[in-house]
Amino acid sequence: MQKTVNHRAWLLVLPVVLSVAFSAILPLMTVVNYSVQDILGPGQRVWVGNEWFIDTVRNPDLHAAFWRNLLFSFQVLLIQIPLGIAVALALPAKGWQASLSLVLIALPLLIPWNVVGTIWQIFGRADIGLGGYFVNNILGISYNYTLEPRDAWITVLVMDVWHWTPLVALLCYAGLRAIPDPFYQAARIDGAKLWSIFWYIQLPKLRGVLLIAVLLRFMDSFMIYTEPFVVTGGGPGTATTFLSIYLSNIAIGQFDLGNGSAFSLIYFLLIQILCFVFYTTILRVGRK
Repeated sequence: MQKTVNHRAWLLVLPVVLSVAFSAILPLMTVVNYSVQDILGPGQRVWVGNEWFIDTVRNPDLHAAFWRNLLFSFQVLLIQIPLGIAVALALPAKGWQASLSLVLIALPLLIPWNVVGTIWQIFGRADIGLGGYFVNNILGISYNYTLEPRDAWITVLVMDVWHWTPLVALLCYAGLRAIPDPFYQAARIDGAKLWSIFWYIQLPKLRGVLLIAVLLRFMDSFMIYTEPFVVTGGGPGTATTFLSIYLSNIAIGQFDLGNGSAFSLIYFLLIQILCFVFYTTILRVGRK
């Protein structure tokens, strides 16, 4: 008996395809079109080919922003992944305490990015902010994120850790709760210590969850824009000028659409390549 195939289900997918085409593909094609032209004004364009791409690749400011962004992303991963695992392990496993803890931890994730930047902009000020006042007057450490590049970098890093570590903690918590109880029962029978349980049972079982957490946090940190833009505006100097802020300065600040479009395409390819490298590397390490 020949099986009949019904293709009418594709009609249900059609609205999604049209939405993606309208919201993603068409703007992407516009960016590609701008990247090979010099926009002189309304209706005035000059074909330049790959000139903008060559200028972008050779731009030393872009190189500096790239390494600055990469350093920030690695610092974010080195802090947030272990901290998120530690928080997930410390959370209650059952009862109303677990529900309350999860709600409280998830609160920073509910705050819009521009509001997070505004909160830390005020919090870090030495005159009216509790954080700035505590560091300067109680700890006796000179701190001013508007003048010192090191202080601005630390402020943006701590802000990102506060904002996004709960995501890692929630993912790890879900992974820990998915581990079957017989694993823990066998470990208790064998007299395993807490460290042995974590190293041989919990951490291997969290491999898939940690892969998702690393990829999400790397992509988000490498594309960070709103929070540092609100707090420092990319300064002082270029201390916190990441690739996204540098792109906005070109495309919006200077209204250089051709150069900005070429840079945005390169930026997009960088993210795809780095995420692919992360993904394949973590998978190989996990298999070994």
